Amino acid sequence: MDQIPDIDDTIPLPANAQEAYPDLSPREELEMRARTIKLISDLTGVPLSPGENAQRDAREIATDLIKGGPIRPDMAIYPNETIAYLAGLVAQYDSQVVQELANLKRFVVNKLIEETAHPDGKVRLQAIKALGEVDGVDAFKKRTEMTVKHQSIEEVEKELLETLSKLEARTIDLPMAEIVEPETVNEPTDA
Repeated sequence: MDQIPDIDDTIPLPANAQEAYPDLSPREELEMRARTIKLISDLTGVPLSPGENAQRDAREIATDLIKGGPIRPDMAIYPNETIAYLAGLVAQYDSQVVQELANLKRFVVNKLIEETAHPDGKVRLQAIKALGEVDGVDAFKKRTEMTVKHQSIEEVEKELLETLSKLEARTIDLPMAEIVEPETVNEPTDA
């Protein structure tokens, strides 16, 4: 028995495989290609060993990616070794940037700590305030707590009826009176 999938006639099919691909940033495309290349290498048992030309090409592409040039590199024209080496370069660069940012944060925090001993009170107060805003310290963050109470429909109805009963008990019956607004007379203006 043939298995035929349900096909919705109202959804157009892409003209080709490339049109079916989602839009990816250069980094996303590189990561996707590198994962695919690694998987194929692992499945076939053929190791990837980029030569000198592949390494040079990968460095050039990495430089263009880091600079954020207006031209998107066409990664389909490069061999698998170049793409794999490029993915390694980008990952190493990201790791270095993260480490540099961590070191920079540590430097800033240390300088702020030094400033808390400053003889001028204004400087001390600004340093303490800045330290309180550092991620992880969060001394000045406003927090809102919310409690979620799960109840059955019957419990919710019972609570609502009790609340309505309490409100009804607090109402005051007053006789109705009609409010009449006094008529205003438009006086002629001197023209």
